[in-house]
Amino acid sequence: MSEETHHDVIIIGAGAAGLSAGLVLTRARADVLLIDAGQPRNAPAEHMHGFVSRDGMPPQDFLASGRAEVTSYGGRFVQASVLTVARSADAIFRVALEDGAVETSRALLVATGLVDELPDIAGLAERWGWLVHHCPYCHGHEVRKQKIAVIGGPQREMSLKQAGLLRRYSHRVTFITNGIELSPAELHRLTAFGVSVVEGAVSQLLGAPGALDAVELSDGSAVESDATFIAPHQVPRDALLKALGCQTDPDTDLVVADGFGQTSVPGVWAAGNVVTPTAQVVTAAGAGSATAIAINGWLLQQDLDAASAARPQ
Repeated sequence: MSEETHHDVIIIGAGAAGLSAGLVLTRARADVLLIDAGQPRNAPAEHMHGFVSRDGMPPQDFLASGRAEVTSYGGRFVQASVLTVARSADAIFRVALEDGAVETSRALLVATGLVDELPDIAGLAERWGWLVHHCPYCHGHEVRKQKIAVIGGPQREMSLKQAGLLRRYSHRVTFITNGIELSPAELHRLTAFGVSVVEGAVSQLLGAPGALDAVELSDGSAVESDATFIAPHQVPRDALLKALGCQTDPDTDLVVADGFGQTSVPGVWAAGNVVTPTAQVVTAAGAGSATAIAINGWLLQQDLDAASAARPQ
């Protein structure tokens, strides 16, 4: 039988939200374990943007800096995948890892992020994160004045918004419908704003390895492009939360968490992209901080209750 190690809080996922929460909680003198599988969403990106004082920082440098800070206050890290999480009758969380180890805690924060499911377009995946992007706020400034192609993606409304937002950075923006049918009003709004619209399905991205020249359509025509944007299907890594019975939104299927990250299951919190797919690095970090403060307050109430019960009036 595996030896169990008990903690105040276990944080699953050590990205921006998990690290920020870990920093707040370790500084508050909580016993914190962070478990991370080593698969950050923004790993392909060369730089992250929009985070004041960290703008332009490589994602891996950001993670390394955050780990060092949390470790300096006594936080412990384990790189592993979590197999199962269960809540016992006495409200203790039991986290089983892939290597057979078992960790337990009073509180649980899930900050496992999401996965971008890319369309099956030849040449797209290998350029993802540095020549193909999804967020104009994260990468628009870096491609200003360039030839930008926006490929219609699974998220229809976001695809149209991308085309409009990127027009602010360049007068050479082309929206390739790729299966999205535009209404006459939508077509007029985009073209009136200066966005070129090309109807057709995308077959592949063209260019030598490490470069991008154009986006080819199924009819053989091509749209010249220095940078490409697409809105992929985003899948939260929320299986652990759902296995614990956390309530989900009937319309979005996202796990429901309040403004402080509290889910419907007592002792379970969630922060970052796992519950807010639109969160950027800076907003995920902020959510992690707010959630950590809520968790610490919840732990305090448990400690006060236990102390009062141990010393009756």
